[in-house]
Amino acid sequence: MVPDADAAASARRADPFAPLTSDMLDVGDGHELYVESVGRADGIPAVYLHGGPGSGCQPDHRRLFDPDRFCAVLFDQRGCGRSRPKGSREHNTTAHLIADMEKIREKFGFARWMVVGGSWGATLALAYAEAHPERVSGIALRATFLGTQAEVETAFTSRLAQFYPALQEDFLSVLPPEEHAQPVAAYYRRILDADPAVHGPASRAWHDTERALSEHKPAKTRLDLASLNVWRTLPATPFMEAHYFANNSFLSEEQLLRNAGKLAGIPGIIVQGRYDLLCPPETSQALAKVWPGSEVRIVEEAGHSLYDAGVRDAVMKSIADLASKAAR
Repeated sequence: MVPDADAAASARRADPFAPLTSDMLDVGDGHELYVESVGRADGIPAVYLHGGPGSGCQPDHRRLFDPDRFCAVLFDQRGCGRSRPKGSREHNTTAHLIADMEKIREKFGFARWMVVGGSWGATLALAYAEAHPERVSGIALRATFLGTQAEVETAFTSRLAQFYPALQEDFLSVLPPEEHAQPVAAYYRRILDADPAVHGPASRAWHDTERALSEHKPAKTRLDLASLNVWRTLPATPFMEAHYFANNSFLSEEQLLRNAGKLAGIPGIIVQGRYDLLCPPETSQALAKVWPGSEVRIVEEAGHSLYDAGVRDAVMKSIADLASKAAR
């Protein structure tokens, strides 16, 4: 039984963050994306880009947008979340995701929209805005990631060793000694290996190490080595991350910095955790130097996570401030 329109509208009013619309959008190549909108139909257009790559949008992400001001679109990228086929890496590159965003924008009839994303979502936001600057009214970023192999290598080698040396030993112990010299590439190979006995332990170790690096005060700073070979549901993100990062995020060398001049005239706010070990402040600062009209807002006592103290509030304020700036 389908509820009548009045009942559905009443339910939305009772929960202002309930989706206005939700749909599966066929974007070609055998992919269907889960797409939803929240807020008011005639609100300020915005799109939220989740991280990973490989995670997906969560209900709390809707709450980053004031429902009285915005019509915000959230979607699960190819192979992610509720999109189908789940986990598919076929026809799944940054260029494909940019094209998908254009299909979504056209579906909603937005001439321009604000683009919001953090970590990998920031990478995709920048890549999209540089490809289609005329379609972007503003950009709100959290934890700038430029999609380069060097950023990933540094985070999982020297920075891991500097801040969590015991965790680094655990991380390396999953690999045979002959692979210790280039552990990140070795992890990519193992995660993408078809054999569950190979990709299972590697994906779990990668996921748990990344989680420790992403939180300012992580609950665990060692790997549970005994459990890596125990059967349990595999995390989704390591597989998509290995696919993208092994290919330099399907970007040319330093592409996002080289093309940042295309962002001139687009207002931007970058929220940056002071102690982000995955996407450190130097990266956000480097971007701001070549992006006229952008500003960096440092959140003290915070790391990479959206849920570190003060980060979520800073992201919400940056979105609201950009909307006010666009209105002026």
